[in-house]
Amino acid sequence: MLDYILYTDGGARGNPGPAAIGYALMQGHKLVLQNGKTVGKATNNVAEYLAVLNGLQAAKQMGIENLECRLDSQLVCEQLNQRYKIKNQDLSRLFVKIWNLTQSFKRLKFVYIPREQNQLADRLVNQALDGKI
Repeated sequence: MLDYILYTDGGARGNPGPAAIGYALMQGHKLVLQNGKTVGKATNNVAEYLAVLNGLQAAKQMGIENLECRLDSQLVCEQLNQRYKIKNQDLSRLFVKIWNLTQSFKRLKFVYIPREQNQLADRLVNQALDGKI
């Protein structure tokens, strides 16, 4: 297990539609940082990528070097692990930004988790979409 775990989620109401991201950074069972915000009109997959990008940027700013990123989008996880090809140009551009950012970490791992295990990040997305944060 790595030092920190970053849970990320993104969602859109409509596809594309109003979109938001959420991420939560944990050290063991301790919540270190959480954030949710709207990101304008986007697809679900773009929102998922933006959640990962924003979460990684926050972890980098905190000086974190070892990180496991958990997300409930199997497609995005497999694309970030370079097991699935990326055909969408918007996702390709976001992938490059994330890939460049990965070089800032000593160890970084992308792990797919079931949605039930990603409740905090999911809640942050919905709170942002509902205007509650």
